[in-house]
Order: sequence, then structure tokens, then C-alpha cells
Amino acid sequence: MTTIETVPTAVHIGAAELPFVDIGGGNKLKVIQVKEREGLWIVENIFQAGFDVQTHRHTGPVWGYTVSGAWKYKEYDYVNRAGSFLYEPAGSVHTLTCIEDDTRVWFHMYGCNLNLDDDGNVDSVTDGASSLRAYYALCEAQGLPRPAVLVD
Repeated sequence: MTTIETVPTAVHIGAAELPFVDIGGGNKLKVIQVKEREGLWIVENIFQAGFDVQTHRHTGPVWGYTVSGAWKYKEYDYVNRAGSFLYEPAGSVHTLTCIEDDTRVWFHMYGCNLNLDDDGNVDSVTDGASSLRAYYALCEAQGLPRPAVLVD
């Protein structure tokens, strides 16, 4: 009896195949991959100076790579600049603030962001599935075709 083995193949997505969508104030989002069962979500952002992400706690680890510009966490002194790599362990809490226009950052995340209010209480939750829904809705609202995000 012969068994046919399926060989996995690489998946390529060209830079123009997944559009950036405007999330307000010239800040942009691109969702690249979501594996909901694994809790994985990979996004790329372009932030403008003065943009803040709500203070949040990660339930899983995060890896970030800064392509251009500069940003930091309000809670720390270091600045992430082009070429910077950042690892955030599960449970870390911080407030992202952008300090240069057109700062481009790629994030690979597991789990979700527990968005916190001023008293440290969970205000809302962001994860791969909710980011993907928002991305699709923004693409539609901005007249862009539904992108072929890697979804599993």
C-alpha cells in the first residue's frame, strides 16, 4: 500500500497584497496572520508621533521589531528605534507611545491584550479574532477588497 505524503509549502504574501487601513489620525494597521486556536496574531502598524495605545496587560508573549521611526513605553526609559527588537513576557503591563512620525512596527503576539482603565481594571479585550474583524471592517469601509490574511 502506498501512502501519499503531503509536503507543507511556504506561503508568500507580497507587500502590496495586504493593505494598511487607517485607524485614525494617520495611524495604520495591517493584519498579517491570525491562528485563533493557537492565540497567534501578527500585525504591522504605522504610528504617528503622539499616538498612544491604551495601557494593557499581555496574557501571552509578544515579539516586536521596529522597522522605522521611534516609540517607547511610558513606563520605561528605553526607546525602540529602527532595528530594535523587543520581547515582552506574558503578564507585562505598559502604555505604548509613539515619538516619531511614520513609525513602523511589526508585532507577533500570543493571547490577548487586557486593556486597562486608569484604576487598572480591565476595560476591554483585544485579540487576534477581534483585530481581524476590525481589519476586515475597516478595509470594507475604506473601499478596499477583502484581503487574503493568513487565517487558520
